Amino acid sequence: MHEEISNIKYAVITVSDSRFNDFLSGNKFEDKSGEFLKNELRAEIYFLIPDNKLMLKGLINHISEYCGVDCIVITGGTGLTKRDNTPEVLKEIYEKELEGFKIIFHKLSYDEVGFSTILSRASAGTYQEKIIFSLPGSLNACKTAVQIIKKETGHILGHLK
Repeated sequence: MHEEISNIKYAVITVSDSRFNDFLSGNKFEDKSGEFLKNELRAEIYFLIPDNKLMLKGLINHISEYCGVDCIVITGGTGLTKRDNTPEVLKEIYEKELEGFKIIFHKLSYDEVGFSTILSRASAGTYQEKIIFSLPGSLNACKTAVQIIKKETGHILGHLK
């Protein structure tokens, strides 16, 4: 049986140098993907950080240990530039990678954007009895992935506990 979304505690992390720099300098910035995920998942915890390996790893550890969440959803930092390090950080900490998420996400993305889905380095895995989903920073990618996240997070948590 799948756990209801209202019983699952989510945290959302947006990884973006440009948005973080705009935030720091007081410029107006929009985090459409982060805001969408926060609202859709009713996440009580939200962070915006730059593309920084140590910061991301530390934040994941902090949220896992002290924030009482079941699932962390990360958007951004999955591109192909030297600064895009989210997948590399997650490969270091995943206890078990959920390969099926990648497959289903790519299938749904292919139906929407065609071969461009090969650019995605989305992933999911477990860490300290929590689930981590890593999504591209685009709003459309987050809209695609949230369908999977909402439907399967409770099911996955049931297998972890």
